[in-house]
Amino acid sequence: MKTILILMAVLYALSPYDVLPDLIAGWGWLDDIAILGLLWWYLYKQRNRDGSHERKEEARAQPESRAKDPYSILGVRPDASLDEIKKAYRELANKYHPDKVNHLGEEFKTLAEKRFKEIQAAYETLKKNKE
Repeated sequence: MKTILILMAVLYALSPYDVLPDLIAGWGWLDDIAILGLLWWYLYKQRNRDGSHERKEEARAQPESRAKDPYSILGVRPDASLDEIKKAYRELANKYHPDKVNHLGEEFKTLAEKRFKEIQAAYETLKKNKE
């Protein structure tokens, strides 16, 4: 599809039969520039759409890698004290508790539940390691 659009745009730009004749220097090139500009915009939009799909795949893979490290889940350093870990846990638990986002709808509640479980698991793991 892209090659057909490119070929048609180039043929239109080179064709002597235009909406505005090419005989008048400057004015005749306006429609050619507009067609080539629209083609560029379309191809640029397609490329960004394809790139955003790759970024979504990366974003989906990110929580799995985050789940492996309880320190990054809670946002604390590996040398953090038990009090710092508790403080970070309380802040995140308050922020992601499913009851706190209940008014935002089912999707947010489901995501908050998943994140809240990650936070709880990370806290339990670090709490056991620090004691």
